[in-house]
Amino acid sequence: MSTALSKSEIEAQIRSLGVLVVDDSQFIRKIVRNLLLNVGVKEVYEASDGIAGLEAIRTIGPDIVILDWELPLLNGAELVRIVRSPDVFPVPHVPIIMLSSHGERWRVVEASRIGVNEYLVKPISAKSLFDRIVAILVKPRPIVRVGDYYGPEPRRQFSDPLRHPVIVTAPDEAPIN
Repeated sequence: MSTALSKSEIEAQIRSLGVLVVDDSQFIRKIVRNLLLNVGVKEVYEASDGIAGLEAIRTIGPDIVILDWELPLLNGAELVRIVRSPDVFPVPHVPIIMLSSHGERWRVVEASRIGVNEYLVKPISAKSLFDRIVAILVKPRPIVRVGDYYGPEPRRQFSDPLRHPVIVTAPDEAPIN
């Protein structure tokens, strides 16, 4: 049974987060870093391409990844597919917020289909970023595996073909075998 978190508990959780920002634009990384610092995040890490992002996820173990769709060497969608491979990648459950200058419906659907937790279209505001982080903290969706899909349980459970997922990890619990 989950209990609602108070404002001070949410703020404390946000202060304790380590967030990795993966974007090839130094300017965008700086903006996102400043937005994160302004909403209370104390530890912000950066990577400038998909390969460096994968390595940072492996070595740093961030609590949340904010990831651009368009990246050199390995794009955001390819990076998510690798991360969401539990038999290959060491931290396949890390929450991912996709950040993109593209808001086309197919991209949002594809991001959800490959296991992204949240999707934001640039330009972003501190409020929109804060709201996505709070959604991940306050209402974490269990990680599920259905066929080739591994990621957060889909929101549309009744109309989605993944409506009967097998929960492999519940928040704050060990994997279920």
